[in-house]
Amino acid sequence: MNTTILFFATLKELAGQKSMSLELPSDARVRDLKDRLAAEIPALKPHLGSVLVSINQEYAFDSDSIPDGAEIALFPPVSGGSGPQPTVFSITEDELDLNDLLASITLPTTGAACIFTGMVRGVTRRGDSHETEYLEYEAYKPMAEAKMRQVAEEIRSRWPSVEGVAIVQRIGRLEPETPTVLIACTAAHRDTGVFEAARYGIDRLKEIVPVWKKEVGPEGQVWVEGEYRPGPEDRA
Repeated sequence: MNTTILFFATLKELAGQKSMSLELPSDARVRDLKDRLAAEIPALKPHLGSVLVSINQEYAFDSDSIPDGAEIALFPPVSGGSGPQPTVFSITEDELDLNDLLASITLPTTGAACIFTGMVRGVTRRGDSHETEYLEYEAYKPMAEAKMRQVAEEIRSRWPSVEGVAIVQRIGRLEPETPTVLIACTAAHRDTGVFEAARYGIDRLKEIVPVWKKEVGPEGQVWVEGEYRPGPEDRA
């Protein structure tokens, strides 16, 4: 059977390509795919034990079977819609307009909003102090937006009083002092969990939404990878 393999972040550089077509046996499982890639692209072999895999934009695991025609993505751990309760989610290369995004999730009943936005630091003083010239963000867009929708649904299940949710990630080259990500939640009152909901949103995005960043500075460049490894419980 024929499959399409997509590589992201560090794995794209190791493989020397963004994608490839691969013929697999009809009974192949994810572990068989890893064995095949280790043989065909030796540079990937040391990383295949920790790599994350998705099949058709959902996380997959070693024992999962691979369907014919599958789109399979390999990536390291990860550094829109509308309705009665407005939800906005997107991966974009455009500048983030915080006021416009807030307006899109504000209802006549809204009395509180909690907004978190991440910024590109030019200087990092915590831990290994260093300077950053710019960040380069990359995303597996179809899956990232699907997982953003999942995060929004998780927020609503935990905090039913939340009215609007916006989750937006900017990609591409971003200079210091530039907003990179926005998580916003609105509600009728400030004491309804809106603070906790926004905090949960950014933490969850860092766990399961496939977005990575390359940090470029005077000392070189490096892909920043996370430590969280999604499990079956993280499927939608």
